Amino acid sequence: QVQVVESGGGLVQTGGSLRLSCTTSARTFGDYSMGWFRQAPGKEREFVAAISRNGGNINYAEVVKGRFTISRDNVGKMVYLQMNNLSPEDTAVYYCASKKWLDYGLESSRVYDYWGQGTQVTVSS
Repeated sequence: QVQVVESGGGLVQTGGSLRLSCTTSARTFGDYSMGWFRQAPGKEREFVAAISRNGGNINYAEVVKGRFTISRDNVGKMVYLQMNNLSPEDTAVYYCASKKWLDYGLESSRVYDYWGQGTQVTVSS
């Protein structure tokens, strides 16, 4: 069982920035592609961004393109989500997820093996 832990959420004003971090207990972090998803109150969980095992394949949801950046540090066993120009519509619980040995199709939540507990991001107007 791999544990996934997110951090970095908080309260920020419209137009502000936050950086979310995620780490896992996997011995071989580099074997896992990583994704970020979010769920706002009353809405379904939605894809935000994903990065393949070596960082060569990166995908973003249309609504965050140009504002969010996903990156990873395989040596430090970390994945990051830099979020800029935040708006109230970005308010949600953000989840980090990991998938072993798969570099494509990472937009679907169904492919992921392990999930974190989530971190709350609140953007005030």
